[in-house]
Amino acid sequence: MVKNHSPFSLLPEAEPAYQMWRDWKLSVYPKQSNELLVSIDNPFTLTANEKETIRQCFIRANMAIYSIKYMSDFASKKIVEIIGNEFGLFRLDNNLGADSDNITSLQVIEGGRKQGYIPYSNMKLSWHTDGYYNLAEEQIRGVILHCVNSAVEGGENALLDHEMMYIHLRDRDPAYISALMKPDVLTIPANIENGVNIRDAQTGPVFSIDPNSGALHMRYSARKRNIIWADDKVTAAAVTAIDDFLASDSPWIMRHRLEPGQGLICNNVLHNRTSFNNGDASENQRLIYRGRYYDRLSDTSFNDTAKAIFISSSN
Repeated sequence: MVKNHSPFSLLPEAEPAYQMWRDWKLSVYPKQSNELLVSIDNPFTLTANEKETIRQCFIRANMAIYSIKYMSDFASKKIVEIIGNEFGLFRLDNNLGADSDNITSLQVIEGGRKQGYIPYSNMKLSWHTDGYYNLAEEQIRGVILHCVNSAVEGGENALLDHEMMYIHLRDRDPAYISALMKPDVLTIPANIENGVNIRDAQTGPVFSIDPNSGALHMRYSARKRNIIWADDKVTAAAVTAIDDFLASDSPWIMRHRLEPGQGLICNNVLHNRTSFNNGDASENQRLIYRGRYYDRLSDTSFNDTAKAIFISSSN
């Protein structure tokens, strides 16, 4: 990278680093979702080739989709734990909906406190990154979505590497990036249930630089209610630009429906979910295990990206 400047800096002297990184990113980013699909024989003993193929997906797009070949039962949460550990994900977030092991079972829930929360319904989920309401020191940097059962129809995810969103916005107007990096640009109000404060309001940036890895992090939700954006024209224009891009048919947006034995593992990329239909059967309802981590995927730091760019430019 040029003089070790971060490509995510808006300083004039960092512009060559941004242009170099941008050119590389656009050249390696997948053109279709099947480029992210990696077949693995056994999730408990990944081969060196499987691990490297998955890691290369991380470098290119901050995500990969594994597909297990030789298992008949995908309901073991150990799959999430082991695959996460293989790629440096250890510190699970104990969110409100998580099970006792801090891994969340995403399925339709018709009673209890989860009722009314869209992830536990068959309704569509709008674009977001996970944990956008978390404390600054508990940001979700890694995510695994492991499919045990798929729905009869629907339940497809759209996926977008947040670095591609950064490129889109910076190319439109660098002022958008400046606004979205301000520490008070996005506030999620407190979560109050039956008069009890479950979580305080959380204010922070949309884009930030992970202090440990130097990599880009994004915190975002497309929700329109219970969200407060900074009240200025540049922020409003930036949010509109995000919304318009996510509603477009951009080839940068990947679409994939997770099937049993498949899983998304990522650096908390932008994602959504279409509505789905479980059919009439009481068994085999859609079930996704979700692991949210404070860790970022290993070997995806700023230095790893710089190394990949160097290797690419040398070939």
